[in-house]
Amino acid sequence: MTTFEGGPTIAIRARYDELVSDRWPVVVRPQPGELLSSWVHRLAFANGIAPRPFGRVLGFSAGMWSPSLDMNFQTDAVNILSAHTGISLPKLFTMSLKGSPLKRLLLPLRDDGRRRSSAWLQLCPQCLAEDPQPYFRRQWRLSTRISCPHHRCGLRDRCPSCRSRIAAFNQVELVPQHFCVTCGYDLRQASKVSVSPSVRSLDQCIHDICRLEAITGAVPSNSLIRRLLAIPDICSQYPAASLVSLSTSARIRCFVRLAMRPNDWLIEDDNAVVALWRRSILSADGHASLIGLLANALERKGLRHLPTKRPQPTTELSGLLTAYLSLMENPRPRPARTEPSI
Repeated sequence: MTTFEGGPTIAIRARYDELVSDRWPVVVRPQPGELLSSWVHRLAFANGIAPRPFGRVLGFSAGMWSPSLDMNFQTDAVNILSAHTGISLPKLFTMSLKGSPLKRLLLPLRDDGRRRSSAWLQLCPQCLAEDPQPYFRRQWRLSTRISCPHHRCGLRDRCPSCRSRIAAFNQVELVPQHFCVTCGYDLRQASKVSVSPSVRSLDQCIHDICRLEAITGAVPSNSLIRRLLAIPDICSQYPAASLVSLSTSARIRCFVRLAMRPNDWLIEDDNAVVALWRRSILSADGHASLIGLLANALERKGLRHLPTKRPQPTTELSGLLTAYLSLMENPRPRPARTEPSI
């Protein structure tokens, strides 16, 4: 115990290590369907560090780190995050895009210093406006996702004020990620992008088909991904272009054309059961409520532990489709649709 003249008495506890924690001062909880890099950005801001400099804490160089973190799930970086936040590695893994069967459909994020280079990070302004803590969703990284099912509007990938790409990972100032890095515009204030019901319905059906076939392990064995990537050519909007190379507005134009034509291009498959499954989803404008619950349960089961090798199909596709078709013959009332994940 030490006493300073005219000052307080300071006592050093013998078991000081019990009071000291390796945890960072502020820990933010991941939100439903949140992208890993989005959570890291919020974590950095909450602890008083801008997103870009925070990358150095995780061992990244001065280059852009968000895509690397989301896609590769580097061991050193996630171990640091888990140790200093108490968030488990399996939980962090579910927030990443590592090992996603839909990897080829993910929009690219690039930062080559050119203003017009692609960085298709999408958002729904109304989702951000309603979030207590605005965050980016994993499903916004999908090229096949062009609308928000909750707010019934189109997504955005550009700041409406300066037309810059959405590049939250490039923020060098202590500013929340829902502000434009270039001009500081609050992206929550962006106007609503109008998208017709038929286009939103097609968007949701494709999302449901991809989600459930990914869960069952069917995606690698069929031509679904290849056809989706060829949508610009199929609809004769941007011949020879790949879906992932287009901006959100360009992809919306593709979906507008697709919604006006038959869906044979999507339904056809070598597997007759899969073809019938897709036709049923399209005719019902998306999966029924019980199938949604089943998809959520299968995702939780499949992502319970970190995989050490390519995961096997969670369930037999034919059995799942048979159950689905049986449900479609006796549909039940649908509850309010919750926000789906990848």
